[in-house]
Amino acid sequence: MTEGVRRTGWSAGWGVALWLAGLIACGLLVARTPVTADLSAFLPRSPSSTQQLLVDQLRDGAVSRLILIGIEGDVPDRLTGFSRALAERLRGNPLVATVENGERTGRSADGAYVWTNRYLLSPGVTRDRFTANGLREALQNDLRLLQSPAGMALKQALPADPTAEILRLTDRMLGDAGGPASRDGVWVSADGARALLLVQTAAPGFDMDAQQKTLDLIRSAFADAKGTAGTARLVMTGPAVFSVQTRDRIEADATRSSIIATALVAGVLLLVYRSLRVLALALLPAATGTLAGIAAVGLGFGTVHGITLGFGITLLGESVDYAIYLFTQTQPGSPARRTLLRIWPTLLLGVATSVVGFGTMLFSSFSGLAQLGLFSITGLLVALAVTRWVLPTLLPKGYGTERPARMAPLLTALTSAAPVLRLPLLAATLLALAWLAYQGSNIWSAELSSLSPVTEADQRLDEALRRDLGAPDAGHLLVISAATMEDALTATERLAAPLEALTRDHLIAGYESPAHTLPSQATQRARQAALPPPDQLRTSLTQALHGLPFRPDAFVPFLTDAERARTQPLLTPASLDGTSLKLKFESLLVRTGIGWTTMLPLRGVTDPQALSTRLSGAPAVRGAILLNLKVESNNLYRTYREEALTLAVLGAIAITSLLAAALRSIRALVAAVMPLAAAVVITMALVTALGQTLTIFHLVGLLLVVGVGSNYSLLFERPEPSPALRERTVASVAIANFCTVIGFGTLAFSGIPVLHGIGMTVAIGAFLCLAFAAVLGPKGANHD
Repeated sequence: MTEGVRRTGWSAGWGVALWLAGLIACGLLVARTPVTADLSAFLPRSPSSTQQLLVDQLRDGAVSRLILIGIEGDVPDRLTGFSRALAERLRGNPLVATVENGERTGRSADGAYVWTNRYLLSPGVTRDRFTANGLREALQNDLRLLQSPAGMALKQALPADPTAEILRLTDRMLGDAGGPASRDGVWVSADGARALLLVQTAAPGFDMDAQQKTLDLIRSAFADAKGTAGTARLVMTGPAVFSVQTRDRIEADATRSSIIATALVAGVLLLVYRSLRVLALALLPAATGTLAGIAAVGLGFGTVHGITLGFGITLLGESVDYAIYLFTQTQPGSPARRTLLRIWPTLLLGVATSVVGFGTMLFSSFSGLAQLGLFSITGLLVALAVTRWVLPTLLPKGYGTERPARMAPLLTALTSAAPVLRLPLLAATLLALAWLAYQGSNIWSAELSSLSPVTEADQRLDEALRRDLGAPDAGHLLVISAATMEDALTATERLAAPLEALTRDHLIAGYESPAHTLPSQATQRARQAALPPPDQLRTSLTQALHGLPFRPDAFVPFLTDAERARTQPLLTPASLDGTSLKLKFESLLVRTGIGWTTMLPLRGVTDPQALSTRLSGAPAVRGAILLNLKVESNNLYRTYREEALTLAVLGAIAITSLLAAALRSIRALVAAVMPLAAAVVITMALVTALGQTLTIFHLVGLLLVVGVGSNYSLLFERPEPSPALRERTVASVAIANFCTVIGFGTLAFSGIPVLHGIGMTVAIGAFLCLAFAAVLGPKGANHD
């Protein structure tokens, strides 16, 4: 055994050993990496303060925890019965924070908190309220209410609450809308065909596993409550439902597309090479690269998004090309290592262009985009390394194939004739540019909802349930920040007067405030100070009762409760323990890195422009921010898109610079770049002409087109030592392109906008790159 052969053997052995060790290490990392479907992963890492509020609301806001439930498909009496039975089974479960269906039984703790502390919570507690005149006015109003339908409820509370503070607080909690329609004390839709429940989950909205468990709990409880009786069915919507559905759909689509793409590519390769061993080896770089990409993302980010997993399929399309180039261009009698030495510089340059292109994504402030960049770079480098140092060792000794060469003359003839289409290609490119210029900015999607995989049927159901329940849509928030919790609550209380004025003017239907649940300490002290001492209050009450039909001793409980409220300790967040109001309070008052922020959801905004104008002119609102979530989310998306576009342009410049430095020839640079540029322009025109608007994921797809297409251009441009090798090069490029189109084409059938956008863009773009590389490539055979 010669020294050279011995060194080659050692080198090959170490290559395989390192590959196996890498597989084990990556497998362990992947097994410990959680998969998430949280779309906020594709939101910025360091957003502005306004964007941070939006991100927080999407991840953990009160609205993100809501599950809207409908029970339908049976007679009304049975529907309300199922509602009661379902609510009873859910209440008290640690996964569920609150269950509301119109019944009063679920609010005992909340009701006790509000009743016990009504004099500290009610804005009606003033000094004038507890004078003789104020009490007499309240008692006269009580007499009128006792003769109304509300008299029954008032009668029980009257001895302890003659000033009706509990009615004022109840009206504020229910809002002007008065809640959903009711049947036998249970919420129903306006037409009575659906019983309604509103569940707030204990877990934050971004915790997919906990949300999944909560949804399973609701389904199980409903099945238990329904038994075998009736035909009722359960429907659910809300952010938690949509998040779990999105995760499941991404996983299902990614799995299905992976299986189909792998089967189709495997079928093509088996047809070409007629060897199961060679087929397995051809898929080895792609599989290893995908595993390494996931491990790198898990190591770098701590979690991997489902969309990134779906993106793994795309690696199959590009990284399988390396093995195809090696196998197809290896002639019988010539070792694979010699082929590698010949095509290695071109492969290396092709991968370098992809790495440079995807490398710009690493600088994105959006972690999701950075994940895709890291995944692609790692996957491609590892796939190339496996092709270079592992495949030659595992190939059968004396491997060489003639089958691909049989189709080579036809393919070579086609590519040789392709240059006659240069003028039509120029015309098509100019036409595509004109189309894009005519469309202008309309080719870009302007709304974050364009990324949503939620179906139209689910969106209609959500709108119907939300309308019936009067659930908050979180369209507008008034946000104010302060250094301490007390300052934040005080600032929030200053907003009450202008917001009440807006409500009276019907610009809003109402609003939520954390100060409704827990007033500031200053306000609580002021309300305590408004309550007179016992002797003074008793004297005022006696004077107020003069001439009214009440017994003199009927209001002893009132005197007792007022004195207790006057001297009780002030309420703190700990006072809310054990109530569902605590979760609501904490979702509206949150601690930030530099202080505290309160968020006041505005209900039923009728004129956003007038609302903004009124608030901007109110001195009490100074320092507060009116946040329109839809507008802000779309602004956020536009920021995202513009950053991605900037990175794509920088990537294109970096790729061109790299090719210029490597090729050292203007003619060669133009020959390599022009097919890519034409393919990108015409692909954008075709996708938009098919009715799609471009998103950031189409941009990612175009980067992939450049990465894949650069290999075609470089291989077509590269001189070959013989006509036979030239024909094999053409055949290898054609086979690789066919596999790429299959790999990405399967994604085009996905219902997930992200995967669909990438799949369609790259499948079209990759094919055009091949065609245009042939059209703009060297005329006739090109070999030394």
